[in-house]
Amino acid sequence: MRILIVEDDSKIASFILKGLKAAGFAVDHAADGETGLELALSEPYDAAIIDLMLPERDGLSLIREMRKEKLNTPVIILSARGEVGDRVKGLETGGDDYLTKPFSFSELLARVQALIRRASGISEPTRLTAADVALDLITREVYRDGRRIELQPLEFSLLEYLMRNAGRVVSKTMIMEHVWDYHFDPGTNVVEARISRLRDKIDKGFDKKLIHTVRGVGYMLKDAD
Repeated sequence: MRILIVEDDSKIASFILKGLKAAGFAVDHAADGETGLELALSEPYDAAIIDLMLPERDGLSLIREMRKEKLNTPVIILSARGEVGDRVKGLETGGDDYLTKPFSFSELLARVQALIRRASGISEPTRLTAADVALDLITREVYRDGRRIELQPLEFSLLEYLMRNAGRVVSKTMIMEHVWDYHFDPGTNVVEARISRLRDKIDKGFDKKLIHTVRGVGYMLKDAD
């Protein structure tokens, strides 16, 4: 999957670039609207993330030109302006989603993935499975090897996030942003504590352990080797 980022703020651009690359995306970056339009017209992208306030050509003008050229690339608009009128204008111009700064990377990633799924005609699943664990997003029920497991809401959200990223390492920061939607002090042990409780419910009593610690990196849900 290839993503285009058009953002003139170097810190924000670096933040997004690093996160998307870690999530497995190929990423191109333009620091102004004209360069962004050139890339959009010359390369195939699965999604684009476009800031509104850009040098050379503003974001709305860029999106308008993309649509004029029949480019159906899904677009997430980034803006410090969160008023309803601004969001409506952005969506009417041809944007598919609108995210107000500041934002968490986990939310941006979720929106990018949702847009790509929608553009590909892939419907959002109502049931997740990994190994012998089944999680129902509608009934909020969890089973392992047919055995019902009772989880607290935060434990359910944590398991859901791990299952959506099964086989991939997720960092402590990514977990904090996604599950709590908050930037905790990196020194806190809240993630470790919740992972420990979740392990007690998901892995205890089973031969195969599914929740693994990757030292110095984060956690991963996968079948034991």
